[in-house]
Amino acid sequence: MTNNANAEDKKIISVKIKRKPEGDADPSQLFSGQDINRIVTEFVTSWINGDIIIRFPTAAELAKKNPINLSLSVDPSVNAELKIKEHYVDLLSIIAGIKPASESEQKKAVDEVFKLLLMFRSSNRIEGKIISNDFQKRVEDLEKKLDSQTKLIEQITGFLFTPKKSKQGKSSSKKMNS
Repeated sequence: MTNNANAEDKKIISVKIKRKPEGDADPSQLFSGQDINRIVTEFVTSWINGDIIIRFPTAAELAKKNPINLSLSVDPSVNAELKIKEHYVDLLSIIAGIKPASESEQKKAVDEVFKLLLMFRSSNRIEGKIISNDFQKRVEDLEKKLDSQTKLIEQITGFLFTPKKSKQGKSSSKKMNS
């Protein structure tokens, strides 16, 4: 009996725990964290390159929404306009790494820029097209292919139009030597 008891004590069960890969998105979410980062990167890059123009709310637009502002001696809408732009630039500074921030602050900044993107797009405040990194990569690949094809065409035309040594020239030189 002691053998059976020892045998039961020595049974080892191996269990493998599979972690959920971080790249997998929650099925209930439309965009994963990586997707949002990519979209924000493309948005900011397009804005910096001048491919899109963001029409921030102007002081006049901000004043229309608050009729009480007319009674104040200082127009707060001008300050609000500047604060919106400053907030946007601060967020971009955090995302770009210019302004020191913790990892959670960086994620929060990316999320806020994404929300601003949605707000600007829904209110028709973005002019132009957001160029995706995928599109830029495809253009670069096409440029490389075009360069290689151009080189091949130059080589082919070089082979076709270089003068070949004719057989007549060789045979006439043989006759002269004989």
